[in-house]
Amino acid sequence: MDYLSDLSADLYLDITGFAHATPHWFQWLAEAWTEAGLLLFGVLFLAGWWRARAGSSGAMALALLAPLATAFGYVVSEALKSVVDEERPCRAVAGAPAALVPCPATGDWSFPSNHAAIAGAAAVALALSWRVIALLTVPMALLMAFSRVFVGVHYPHDVTVGLLLGGATAFLVVKAAYRPVRALVETSRASRNGVVVWCAGRGPRQDTSTRPEGVRHGAY
Repeated sequence: MDYLSDLSADLYLDITGFAHATPHWFQWLAEAWTEAGLLLFGVLFLAGWWRARAGSSGAMALALLAPLATAFGYVVSEALKSVVDEERPCRAVAGAPAALVPCPATGDWSFPSNHAAIAGAAAVALALSWRVIALLTVPMALLMAFSRVFVGVHYPHDVTVGLLLGGATAFLVVKAAYRPVRALVETSRASRNGVVVWCAGRGPRQDTSTRPEGVRHGAY
């Protein structure tokens, strides 16, 4: 464990040293991305829900579960953080350059990274509901995790564990809750309440072109 900690601290020094050698505009982008990435994931949750309104009940269930599974990823990460009590590298690593953002106060522990856990959970949850979006969400999550080391507030092992923990939690939550949420969506779509139906979506339109003539015209 000491060897891994030393290795992570050395890698932290290499990355933060590289960060200080980059142009100011690049540093600003890295600082902005650590928070803007979370907002973009929120936009993708909304886009996934809107897209699923015209899809199957299963697709809507996965879209609704995506933000919920991400929230669980954060909760698990925060619970582990409160147990480990690891000091931030911007205070603990001797000879480290100043962090590009204010070093969080003592008590706001370092391991694991909540940002990375949220990013990992969101990337997996969105990919489960909208597979092609993984081409966007996985790089987003990796960049967000790297940016937390780049700006100097996390060790590499903090963000690595955060990504894995968040992703695994999201996967388990989606798998566990999929069937009951799908049943709830099916019930909502059968509701006479317009607001409920609008939120749950009406699902794919039925193709009546192959039905018998009498059925298409309502005759029996």
